[in-house]
Amino acid sequence: MARRGSVTRPPAGGETPPPAAARPLTLVSAPARGPDAEETDHPVRWSRPRVPMLAVASGKGGVGKSNLAVNLAVALGHKGVRVLLVDADLAQANLDLLLGVHPRFDLQHVLSGQKTVEEIIVEGPPGVKLVPACSGAPELAELDDYRREVLLRALGHLDMAADLILMDVASGVSHQVISLCRAADRVVVVTTPETPAFCDAYALIKVLWQRGLQAAPHLVVNFADTPEEAEETAHRIRLVARRFLKVDVDVWGHVPFDHSIPRAVRLQEPVMTAFPTSPAAAAYRALAERAWTGPLSPPEASAPLISETLEA
Repeated sequence: MARRGSVTRPPAGGETPPPAAARPLTLVSAPARGPDAEETDHPVRWSRPRVPMLAVASGKGGVGKSNLAVNLAVALGHKGVRVLLVDADLAQANLDLLLGVHPRFDLQHVLSGQKTVEEIIVEGPPGVKLVPACSGAPELAELDDYRREVLLRALGHLDMAADLILMDVASGVSHQVISLCRAADRVVVVTTPETPAFCDAYALIKVLWQRGLQAAPHLVVNFADTPEEAEETAHRIRLVARRFLKVDVDVWGHVPFDHSIPRAVRLQEPVMTAFPTSPAAAAYRALAERAWTGPLSPPEASAPLISETLEA
């Protein structure tokens, strides 16, 4: 006896029916969950943060970018500014170590859907809240455009509790770095007087400007032995950028070479709190004065994007 389902009997008369015509595949939309659920749950309905967003970037690693981001956030917190510090170096995060906090969850859990941004926030020094990231997760080094946009819009849910979003992005000129910098309202580029750092800082400024950065970037010279050395480094970068890019880079100042900085790193504490009277702490306070002059009106770049960005 033939197994059931193994033979198809022809119809009466002995004729074999013609094969069924192939039908094209069509995408079927998911069942609607009601207007309220779509309005609040789907990322397409979220908006970008409406508070100022400052990105801290560098052309190369080892220039003290993350240390500057942490201590600038603490200095702003001392001024009464509510700072949301975002570790946007998603694959090699270390802001939690510099702050001496121990988060249980991080952005990897947010991007996988296990947690919300609100659930991973860690309280830092007064006025500072940290959105921690993960270290040693190469799959996060280059997010696709959709997940990057979801991350930025998720931060928009927190802007009522912050006056400034401060992002510490990865070093270099990767697509992810450029995209995050372009999403920010302002970008500060960190360099040192060393020639490789100087060249890479100019390269980053060049790529940002060519990719449509809306405002001229700011510049901070780190680890300068003297104010004259910092001024000379900043002058060279400004001169080259003005000549070849037709952009006037705004110099915010410099942070001197200070042994208090590596000592604070070993203590897992910001210089601003570990050594508040050090030259580096004084420089961070001066940078905070340049970075924050009062509440700013949301620029056009922070306006909600059209839904097609996330629906593609």
